[in-house]
Parts: sequence; C-alpha cells; structure tokens
Amino acid sequence: MSQKLSPTRRHWTVAQRLYAGFGLLVALLAVVTGIAMYKVRAIDTALRANSEEHVLIQRYAINFRGSAHDRAIALRDVVLSSTPAGQQQEAAAIDRLAAFYAQSVTPIEQLIQRPGADPQLATLYAAIQKLETQANATTAAILAQAQTDDPQARAAAQEQLWNQAKPLYAQWLAAINALIDFEETRIQAENRAALETAGGFMPFMLTALAIAILLSVLVAWRAALRITRALGAEPQALAEVARQVAQGNLHSLQASTGRLRPGSVLASLAAMQDSLAQVVHQVREASHSVSHGSLEIAGGNAGLLQRTQEQASHLQHTAASMEEMTATVHHTADSARQATELATQASQSAQKGGSVVAQVEHTMAAITASSHKMADIIGVIDGIAFQTNILALNAAVEAARAGEQGKGFAVVASEVRALAQRSAAAAGEIKQLIDASISKVHEGEQLASHAGATMTDIVTQAQQVASLIAAISASTVQQSSGIGLVNQAIEQLDHTTQQNAAMVEQSAAAADALKQQAAQLAQAVNVFQLDGTAAARPRLR
Repeated sequence: MSQKLSPTRRHWTVAQRLYAGFGLLVALLAVVTGIAMYKVRAIDTALRANSEEHVLIQRYAINFRGSAHDRAIALRDVVLSSTPAGQQQEAAAIDRLAAFYAQSVTPIEQLIQRPGADPQLATLYAAIQKLETQANATTAAILAQAQTDDPQARAAAQEQLWNQAKPLYAQWLAAINALIDFEETRIQAENRAALETAGGFMPFMLTALAIAILLSVLVAWRAALRITRALGAEPQALAEVARQVAQGNLHSLQASTGRLRPGSVLASLAAMQDSLAQVVHQVREASHSVSHGSLEIAGGNAGLLQRTQEQASHLQHTAASMEEMTATVHHTADSARQATELATQASQSAQKGGSVVAQVEHTMAAITASSHKMADIIGVIDGIAFQTNILALNAAVEAARAGEQGKGFAVVASEVRALAQRSAAAAGEIKQLIDASISKVHEGEQLASHAGATMTDIVTQAQQVASLIAAISASTVQQSSGIGLVNQAIEQLDHTTQQNAAMVEQSAAAADALKQQAAQLAQAVNVFQLDGTAAARPRLR
C-alpha cells in the first residue's frame, strides 16, 4: 500500500527560505538607502534653496543698495558742483545707476512672487518700492533746482538735499539692508540645517550597517539550520540513497537509518522507496495476469478476423450496385438539366414574341389615332371647300349685278367655285379611303390584341413548363446528392470494415507483443531487490 505524505502545517521550501532571508536583507538595504536618499535630498533642498533663491535675492538686493548709495553721492555732487559740466556728468551717473537698479527689479520680483515664497519678503520689498518712489521724486526735484543759474534755487536744492533727500535715502538704504539681513538669516539657517543633517548621517549609516551585518549572520544561521532539518541528512548521504534506489535496492530505509525526521527529504525518500517496492511487487503479479490475458485475446481475434473479412466482401458487392444506381441518377439529372435549359429558352422566346406583338398592337393603335386625325383634317378641308363655293356663288351674283364691270370678277369667281368643287370631291374620296383604312386598321388592331393575349398564354404556359422541369431537375439533383451520400456512407463503412480487419490483425500482433512485453516486464522488475534478499545499505550520518 503506497504512503502519502500530507503535512499538517505549511512548510517553506528551500527557495522560499533563501528568498525570505535575502529579501529581508534587501528590504533592510532598501530602507537604509531610502533614508539616506531622504537625508541627501534634504541637504540638496537646503543647498538649492540657498543657491537658487536666497543668494539670488540677496545679490539683487545688494545691487539695489549699491545703486541707491551711489545715487545719493552723485546727487550730493550735483548740488555741490560749481560748473554745469560737472553737474551734467553727475546727473548722467544718476541715470546710469537708476538703469542698473531697474535691471534687478524684474528677477527679484519673480523670486519674491513665486509660489511658496515667504510673505515677509513681499512686505520688505513693498517698503523698498515705496521709499524708492519717494526718493526718485525728491531726486528729480533737487536736480531741477540745482541745474539752474538762480542762486536761490540752488540754495533751496541744498536745503532740500540735507532736510529731505538725506533722511529719505537713509531710510531707503535701511529698508534694503533689512531685506539683505533677512536673506542672510535664512541662508545661515539653511546652512545650519544642512550641516546638522550631514552630521547625523554618518552615525546613522554606521548603526544601520552594524544592524545589517548582525541580521545577515542571524538569517544565514537560521536558514542553514532549517535547510538541514528539512533535508534530514547531509546532501551527500541523500545522493547515496538516491543512487541505491536507482540501482534497484528497495530495502526499507527505516531499518538501516533508524529514526527519521517527519517532513524531511530523507523521510520522503523512505516513503518513496516503500511505495516503489509495493509497485514493483504489484507489477510482477500484473505481468503474469497480462501474459495469460494476451493468450485469450489472440484466440478471440482469430474468429473476429474471419467474420470481419466476410462482412467486407458483402459491403464490396453493395458498393458496386450503388455505383451503378449513382450513374443512372446522374444521367437522369443531366437530361433534366438540359430540358430545363430548353424550356427556359422557349419561355424567353415566347416572352420576346409577346413583346413584339405588344409593340405591333401599340403601333396599330397609333395608326388608328393618326387616321382619325386625318379624317378630321379632311372634314376641315371639306368645310373650307363648301364655304369657298358659297363665297364663289356670292361673288358670281355680285358680278352679275355689276354687269360689264363685274365680268372679270365673275370669271374668277367661276374658277374659284370650280376649284372648291374639285377640292370637295377630292376630300370626299380621301375620306372614303381613310374610312376604309380605319376599318382595316381596326381589324388589324383586334387581331394584334388577340395575338398578344395568345402570346401571353403561351408565355405563361412555357414558364409553368419551365418551373415543372426545374422542380424535376432539382429533385433529381437532390436524389443524386442523397444517393451520393449513401454511396459515401457505404464506402466509409467498407473503409471502416477494412480498417477493423486491419485493426484485428494489429490487435493479434499487439497481443503477441503484449505477451512478449509482459515477459520482458517481469524480467525487468526482477532487477529490484525487495526485503528478504541480501543487499548492502549505506549508513547515514
């Protein structure tokens, strides 16, 4: 009876244990690396804030301070200068310093107004802008008074310089210095934070390294212990057991090794060995049964082969008869198809004749209508001749009354009357001819109508004949198809019977081969050594 190992609790595989151990180390390394990256990012953020924000703002503010300071000195020199050339030179210097100041306005405003900037920067910069506006206005007023020849205006400029410009420029420079000092404080704070982060980074990395080494040793020891317990013996000993099994030694491993650890590889090998021994024993018994059964199969196959050959002979005769019937049905189908084609052609010819008769009938109707129109025209001509005759009579009467003067007119009237009478006579003859023609055309129209009806009946009957022949042809085709299917079925049955005969022969050969293989199988399983025979068994350590 085979043994089946079903552990009550889930055991980790060797790969899973190794993955878990190294995964723990990788996770620890990832944590240390993540914290290190966080620290480095904090230092980088502080340094970037200094280099990209605080230092730039401080530099632009220093530009403000230099421009304001130098403008104050230049303004003083303008007021104290005694020559117009000196005043113009200092005034030009003030303009250059103002332009230099304006170059730093846009970049410093972009830095102060960007998202996340300190609101205190905007407050300090607003104070600078306010004082700048006041100082520029005062400077313009002083320059206007100082660059005149009026001594009183120059004296007023000096007084305004000392009383207004000096304290205003001092406040302006103080506001700029406040912004510079504010950024200096922030730069120093960011530097201190970066230094503190960098100072605590080294001890943390040393501690993390020590923990990683300790955990690595612990995980390696634990993995080795669990793998050894899972194997149940050293790998060399397990390989020796597998080699003995491969050589056919199926003696019980429990008897030679003593106590086995449940769930270990060695215990599984012992269970496999016991199961294999049972299988070999069962195969030996089954090989004898197969050998006996193969003899019985060979005897039955001989009788089955004879009956199958007789059935194949009968099917061949039936197939020959069905082939003759199939040929006859195919000939009938061909004749029906030809009759269908002839009937279709006759129907088409009848339809064409009906179309021609319909055209003739339509033409006769048109001729009749034209004859009636001609008769109407002749009637009009006859009326005109009658009226002309009356007019000629009236003209003759009037000519008779006129006497000698109307003699020529009487001759003309006589000729017109004669012409009218001849026209009336001719119109009468034409009318008689047209009446006779209308009568003949009417008779032709009736004959054409009768011929059209007859052709319609012929077309209908031809179509019915064509439909009947087509139905006969379709039925013949279906019958031919059905006979073909029957013929195919008989051929398939004949083929199957021949295959069965071949399979019976193959089965007989297979039975003989099975008998030989059973003998070979019995000889092959005799290689295995079961309990009760002497065999060497290695001792496991």
